[in-house]
Amino acid sequence: MAADLLDKFGTNISKLTLIPSSGGVYEVMKNDQIIFSKKELNRFPELDEIITLIES
Repeated sequence: MAADLLDKFGTNISKLTLIPSSGGVYEVMKNDQIIFSKKELNRFPELDEIITLIES
């Protein structure tokens, strides 16, 4: 997903950080705010869903 996001947004992403975790945590943050949490929703995001959240 990270590679797809870089392909989509290119240089418009000023910072992309992947932080390894455990316990089923998968969170996507924008401007230090969680915009998707697998832990809360109990599912992985779809790429289009993350793109929409980033663009909003």
